[in-house]
Amino acid sequence: MLLRRQLKDHVRFAHKAQHQTSGTFVGGSAVSHTRRDRKPPMSVPTYLFDGHCVLCSRGVQYALKYETRPDVRFVAIQSKEGRRLALANNVDPDEPHTALYIDGTGRAHEKSDAVIALTRTVGGPGRMLLAAKVLPRRFRDFIYDKVAASRYSIFGKTDTCYLPPPDMRSRFTLPGD
Repeated sequence: MLLRRQLKDHVRFAHKAQHQTSGTFVGGSAVSHTRRDRKPPMSVPTYLFDGHCVLCSRGVQYALKYETRPDVRFVAIQSKEGRRLALANNVDPDEPHTALYIDGTGRAHEKSDAVIALTRTVGGPGRMLLAAKVLPRRFRDFIYDKVAASRYSIFGKTDTCYLPPPDMRSRFTLPGD
């Protein structure tokens, strides 16, 4: 009962804060661009990823393999546009701590929410990850942070960004673009 009351108070506070500012702070990070913002919506969902991270690049390859519609744009954080998007969402482009998924309405999702949003969009066997949505965000993000902190040592790091197949290249923004 107490938890339900706290949740209602939190929702009321978040709703009030959303109307007072153009962005919302969640977990110490800016998550902005909600429907109530006056910013124009993006036309397609965008996934901002670390192009040097092998795990992140494999996530992009997974998305390309299992997507049902080619809707998502992929932007390497090392590109000019990637740096701009990262900075706009309080992510250090030189030491990224999260991937970002910016949905079609312009709302930015980070950490585990970004992975879940991308998985929901593309489908495939990874849709089992959608069950993780019932877990508290703090717990999901704790696991995400542990993996992200050791992603280079466990999965590796490349000197160059992932290069998509030529027929998919128009959906990517990479360094030098």
